[in-house]
Amino acid sequence: MQAAAFVAACAVPLGAASAAAGSGARAEQAPVADKALQALSQRLFPLFTALGSDGKALAALLRQPAVASLIAARAERVAACRQEPGCIAQALMWREDEIAAVTAALPGGLPAFDDGIAAQATRELQGVNVILGTYGLGQVPAYPVIDGAGSISPQERRAWLHAAQWMAQTPRAGSLQGFDTSFDFALALLDGSTRTDAAAFLPLGSGLNEAAFARARQTDWRAFRYSALVVTGIGPELDDMPLSPGGKYHLRLAAQQFARGDAAFIIVSGGRAHPFNTPFVEAVEMRQALIDRYGIPADRIVIEPHARHTTTNMRNAARLLIAMGAPLTQDTLVISNPIQSAAIGSAEFVARNKRELGYAPGIAGKRLSPTAIEWRPAAAAARIDPRDPLDP
Repeated sequence: MQAAAFVAACAVPLGAASAAAGSGARAEQAPVADKALQALSQRLFPLFTALGSDGKALAALLRQPAVASLIAARAERVAACRQEPGCIAQALMWREDEIAAVTAALPGGLPAFDDGIAAQATRELQGVNVILGTYGLGQVPAYPVIDGAGSISPQERRAWLHAAQWMAQTPRAGSLQGFDTSFDFALALLDGSTRTDAAAFLPLGSGLNEAAFARARQTDWRAFRYSALVVTGIGPELDDMPLSPGGKYHLRLAAQQFARGDAAFIIVSGGRAHPFNTPFVEAVEMRQALIDRYGIPADRIVIEPHARHTTTNMRNAARLLIAMGAPLTQDTLVISNPIQSAAIGSAEFVARNKRELGYAPGIAGKRLSPTAIEWRPAAAAARIDPRDPLDP
């Protein structure tokens, strides 16, 4: 259906559409599970998804007067929109006072986070706002060259908003619809714009990483100077180019270093970033090139397929090492071109991590060459932040 016809169909109120299904409809059934949205929800909103799966905890939260009052007020804002999807997306944005009230009222027994559940809840509610704003209301993302829904017509955006509105109102098993429909509205926006990058390749210990993770469980890390070589991405800018010339240079450096035998694994890091909406995942292409061109065994290569920036190259590599059981007291060796390597070892990179991530995912150490610098990962890298919804 073309966007114009789809928008015309959206003029039918939701209740009327349901009635049109016929008077012989069966009795209401339990909502079906949507594996794709559930995986995306768990990836982006681990705290609230856990809350939604615990009926008692969610009921306890909703019984608190301050929370009940703000949820009622939010429902009134949505109702006042009279099914206008753009208005609904705006009404579902979380205000600062609402975020503060919810975080203050969270019950005990929820999963622990390194800086506390209130901080995590704040990030997740702000993440909902980022998704609603960027993918629903046309706000410019932090990195417009590679993020966002791209250039679409107002008519097409309205069609996407309608679809997200309907999805958020249609029951889904395990959802947060009983708390607030903003979560499912946001998830549907990402799904509708095909930007579900965050949930791709999960769990990371399976698929292309399965053999390497199995080997990691048998690895004596003390036998190696470095837990891994971390090979950073340098994405191409041409639509049909899976690996950039710079990326191929990184791989030559990595293969040469790996041949020395002092690293247990190679972590290749790079997501679906350059150019915008590319079909190629850089880490996947780098892995295959290491196997085909340099004969590196597949069980010594680990893909990190989400990072779109140098900061998240390092953060996500640390996350993989944690998942693999590597000791965080052991250094990695970061392999990249001289310009990127100098940046990783600079004071500005430390400041950039603080600015963009809010913490240091690791600490740069001794420089071995213009293209190799030691780097020790930090446990704080495990912190999930959906304010970057493509790579939280």
